[in-house]
Amino acid sequence: MRALQLLADRDLRLMDIPPPPPPGPGEVQLAMRAVALNHIDVWGWRGMAFAKRELPISVGAEGVGEVAALGPGVDGGVDGGVDGGVARLSLGQMVVPYGGLTCGTCKECLRGRDNLCENIQGIRGFHVNGFARGLINIPARLCVPVPAGVTAEDAACGGITFSTVQHMLFDNARLEPGETVLVHAAGSGIGTVAVRMAKAIGCTVIGTVGDEFKAEKARAEGADYVVNYNTDRFESVARRVTGKRGVDVVFEHVGAATWAGSLLSLKMGGRLVTCGSTSGVSAETNLMMIFQRQLRIQGSFGATLRNIAEGLEKMAQGVRPVLDTVLPMERFEEGLARLEARNVFGKIVIKL
Repeated sequence: MRALQLLADRDLRLMDIPPPPPPGPGEVQLAMRAVALNHIDVWGWRGMAFAKRELPISVGAEGVGEVAALGPGVDGGVDGGVDGGVARLSLGQMVVPYGGLTCGTCKECLRGRDNLCENIQGIRGFHVNGFARGLINIPARLCVPVPAGVTAEDAACGGITFSTVQHMLFDNARLEPGETVLVHAAGSGIGTVAVRMAKAIGCTVIGTVGDEFKAEKARAEGADYVVNYNTDRFESVARRVTGKRGVDVVFEHVGAATWAGSLLSLKMGGRLVTCGSTSGVSAETNLMMIFQRQLRIQGSFGATLRNIAEGLEKMAQGVRPVLDTVLPMERFEEGLARLEARNVFGKIVIKL
């Protein structure tokens, strides 16, 4: 079968490798249909893996596949791991696989908090073999069925992109209809989804971007106000458009470059949720502002199986990902280079 193999830092090759054996007990074998690119793919390509890994590995941290074979104990369907809900898996069914190799037995996994697994063995495409390959075996409990009407290209964005935004905005920030939210990097993969999810419940959205091309695109996607952070101060705009009150929620994933302004943009008792630090991991914080204004800062990492199901359901209801480009497998590295250069608006998806 064909697979995109990382042999060394920035040495990515499309190769023929042996297919996996038949799926074992409790496993399904997926014929992968598409993968979506994320910054974690860029980090792995650069050699920025934060834990030990053995090369070569297949890349691809987020994807969608079709059930090609059922292992022992899975025949006739399997109960899914999404908050006790029943998800019947059958041959030919399209599913989104969870990218974390969680244990499924620790306290956090049993509580449905998969992203807090106490015994996680790694992340697909980063520490262990990922989804950019013809076939892969995966525990059936880590597969989330794709609703009818959702395309493979859209569903490929469910495992990380949609689930991350769902977890950030609704589990952590508790975003409510009618609130005002500041979305940083509104042209990024998660930024575009955050704009669409917030607008879908009637929120006012202020988006930040780095150039006028992305500003135009963000307005077309529904952002009510768009700020080019290279020419204007987004915190000033946030205070102005809210009548000096401040925004209810800041969707933060840029880090040091926007941190101070993000805190200044919040209203009294406002909520900041952060999942990233692409501009730097360290930032000074005015602690007096935090306690005097009673701000709430919430870290958010990954998502749960439930969040994937919720994100896919939103796709089925019409909240689709913004697809910048759909590329063939042979151009995976081109997609990584564009993502690294931030020359993208929305998601780059690779068809397998």
